[in-house]
Amino acid sequence: MLRSLYDRTISLAEHPHAMWALAIVAFVESSFFPIPPDVLMIPMVLARPSKAWLIATVALLASVLGGLLGYAIGAFFYESVGQPILQAMGKAEAMEAFNTRFNDFGFWAVLTAGVTPFPYKVITIMSGWTGMPLGTFIATSILARALRFFVVAGLLWGFGEPIRGFIEKRLGLVFTVFIALLIGGFFLVRYL
Repeated sequence: MLRSLYDRTISLAEHPHAMWALAIVAFVESSFFPIPPDVLMIPMVLARPSKAWLIATVALLASVLGGLLGYAIGAFFYESVGQPILQAMGKAEAMEAFNTRFNDFGFWAVLTAGVTPFPYKVITIMSGWTGMPLGTFIATSILARALRFFVVAGLLWGFGEPIRGFIEKRLGLVFTVFIALLIGGFFLVRYL
């Protein structure tokens, strides 16, 4: 089923309204859809390298707006459904402690999910659920998604089809290692 959805999503890259399809996929991926917008971005940029930056911008804007939907899902459905259940089970205090810990590292969680293969939608929903400051969430989402989409567009614009395999198979790993080194560097500076 997922493969069929993937194939249908990638076929949208050839559609005359591919830019709108990219915007929709980037929007819904940030809150509930399982296929990342890169699946559309890559063939779109390869087909029209002169539009690489516009394609990355559309993906960025739609993804951040979709992230706000994910944030709202976490914020509104947790309050109305999740919290009363946890209170009835005597777990509300444990969730408050989790919320505090998550929000202490919220910037890093959003940044990491925004550029790595970790599902960004999980973090958008958790950010709303834990009450992460909206400004922090938006700023970090813009930074993370811009980094991800503009790096992909830049690599495709500069190297074309030969870089496609690297992006599809290894770019997520490169971003993950980069984030790990960045976080590790901050911890070293802080504790040394």
